[in-house]
Amino acid sequence: MARILIVEDERQIREALKQVLEREGHTVRLAENGDEGVLAFCAEPSDLVICDILMPVKDGLETIEELRRLAPELPILAVSGGGPGEKAQFALDVAQLCGAVQVLAKPFSRKEILAAIDRCFVPGEAGGGGAG
Repeated sequence: MARILIVEDERQIREALKQVLEREGHTVRLAENGDEGVLAFCAEPSDLVICDILMPVKDGLETIEELRRLAPELPILAVSGGGPGEKAQFALDVAQLCGAVQVLAKPFSRKEILAAIDRCFVPGEAGGGGAG
């Protein structure tokens, strides 16, 4: 299974994702902001990073760009509530421009997050939508 780093400022979401992913057999590490996420990745690279977009300290877009420079082939799944409607979709669209291979709007179901993670590892599926 994959080594997954979750970069998410909301503790409840971090913990819920960790539980879901560990039940699926993944090894999960947590970071609560972009700075911590980049440091955690540098200390121990992951197979996948799930990164929130709107965070204090270093936002997800900056984090994605920095991770992309450090590991160009790293699959990154961007997630965001980003506000209502078009604002949320805009944040996810920009995340893809910054290097996220998949995006997913909050709130999402267990099935949706697992499917998005699977798409991150399928050749030709990276960069596909999944927002919604």
